[in-house]
Formats: sequence, C-alpha cells, structure tokens
Amino acid sequence: MSENKKSSLGKKLFTVITFALTAGILIYFLFSTNGIAELGATMKTLKIRWLLLALLCTVIGWFIEGIVLHIFCRHFDHAWSYHNSFTIGMVGVLYNAITPFSTGEPIQVIAMRDMDMDTGMATSIIAVKSLTYQIITVFYALVMMVMKLHYFQQNVSNFSFLTVIGLLANGASIAIVMLFMVSEKLTDKILRAVLHVLSKYKMCKHPDERYERIHAHLQIFHDASKIMGNTWKLNLTAAAFIILQITLSSFIPYFIYRSFNLRGAHISTMIAAQVFVSMVSAFVPLPGSSGAAELSFSAFFGPYFSQKTMIPAIILWRIITCYINIAFSGIYVYISNLKKRRGADA
Repeated sequence: MSENKKSSLGKKLFTVITFALTAGILIYFLFSTNGIAELGATMKTLKIRWLLLALLCTVIGWFIEGIVLHIFCRHFDHAWSYHNSFTIGMVGVLYNAITPFSTGEPIQVIAMRDMDMDTGMATSIIAVKSLTYQIITVFYALVMMVMKLHYFQQNVSNFSFLTVIGLLANGASIAIVMLFMVSEKLTDKILRAVLHVLSKYKMCKHPDERYERIHAHLQIFHDASKIMGNTWKLNLTAAAFIILQITLSSFIPYFIYRSFNLRGAHISTMIAAQVFVSMVSAFVPLPGSSGAAELSFSAFFGPYFSQKTMIPAIILWRIITCYINIAFSGIYVYISNLKKRRGADA
C-alpha cells in the first residue's frame, strides 16, 4: 500500500474513531437516567421558534468565522476570495470538533497551503486569529466574572476552581503563541533543539536541509506577524466580529431554556455561564471536549433546569453547538475536496 493511501486510510480511521467517541457521549446521555424518555416527553411541549433562533446563532457563527479569516487573509492577498476563507473556517470547525485539544489550526494551515498561500503566512494568519479569539474569550470571561461573581459563587460548586483552571489554561496558550510571534531567537532555538532530538533518534533525515526549509517559513511567519501586529484597525475589526460571534453562541443556552417554556433567568447571567463553560471545557484533551462540555453545562446551568429537563437541555445544546457543526462542516469540506480533485483531474 502506498504512503498516500496509508495516510488517507489513517485520517479516515481517526475521523471515524473520534466521531464515534463524541457520538458515544450523546448516546450515553440519551439512554442513561431515562434521557431518551425525558427528551421524548419534552419534545411535545418544546417551543420550536426558540430552537430555531439557537440554530440561527450557530449558522451565523459559521459565516462570521469566514469573515474573521477573510479580514486577515485579504490583508496579504487581495485576490483571496471569501469562499476560500469560509472553506478554511469550516475546516477549523470540523477538526476542532473531532480532534483532541481542538487542534484544527494545523489542518487549516495545510488547507491554506493547498490554496497556494505561503505556509509561513498561513501559519501567521491562523496564529493571530487564534490568539485574538483566545484573548477576547479570556477578557470576556473576566468581565462576566466581575459582573456575576457573587451569583456563581453561591450557585455553582467549585466555581473558583473551574474558572481559575480555565483562565490559567487559556493564559498559558496565549503566552506560548505570543512568545513564538515575538521572539524569533527563541523560536529558532526550539526548532534546532527539536530537529537535533529527531535526528538523534533517526526520526529526521538531513536535519540541516530540513532546518533551512522550516526556518524560511518561520521567517515569513514572523514578518507577517509583525505586519499584523502593527495594523490595529485590522485587529480591532476582527475583534469586533469575534465578540459578536462569542455573544451569539452564548445566546444558545438561553434560547434552549426558553424553548422549554421557562422564564425568569437573566439573559446576561446565562451568557456568562456559557462563556465559562466554553473556557473551562476548551482544554480538555478529548474530541469536542466530550464529557467535559456536558459536565460543565450541568454545573453552570444547573440552577436553571429541573432534574427532568437537564438531560434534554444538554442533548439539545450539544446537537446545536457540536453535532450540527460536525455534520455541516464535514459535508462542506468533503464536497470542497471532491470538487478540487475533479478540477485537478480535468
């Protein structure tokens, strides 16, 4: 079997395994604690218009993802189309949902390279976009924590522990990306050290040649990062769209809450709860943060749902925020790749 076929088979197998894992969590919630019976009972009384609003937030989020990427890509390549940006966004949505630690960024870089963008430039764009998103997420969470600290301390057990872990994990990720963007010398030292270790254990042939190729891409990465770091208008525009994207996704639990014909919860408190859920579960090393996302939702939204409605609420929330993402982005990326292969063969 050729190396390409082995690689393709490995990717397909990995996708199947990770999707089976995430689906397994959903099935567990459906069949444990009478989850499927409770969902069936509540479906008869659900207010569908509220669920449609939740779904609309997810769909708009896809287009905003493409817009944010397009803002950065067009800065370097004026011929870059929104279709390309949307496709890269869907690649990120898909692989962030089916890979451990939500590591879709390297796949996005590969996809951008296949679209004829320089690897160093593509890496810089994805790094800056991810950095901007994480900084805003942490800032958003800090603002919400100040506004709603008393409420969550009283109503969410281990709130301080969960938020500190989330903030530290996000803060460490931000620090690492910024360090690589700012310090060329440190990046170069790490590259040399990694190649030396790989060469020592016979895992890398011709380390000097490999170093020169990677170093050339890293130089473009650093140059592109400096350019984007000096364009505050560009970054602020992207930041505004990211804030809108986070806010829309944070409306989803509230819309689900209202779909159960429940009232009385403050929408700002539920937005804060969703921000904390996203921040806490983002760094769990499982595809789609499976398990951790459901437990976090249960912890932060416990005060709003009864014992009978909690499991159905979790299931609906995961379908709208995770499984629909996987289904749509998977189909979209598959069709895009199919069209690309047909175009190459023509």
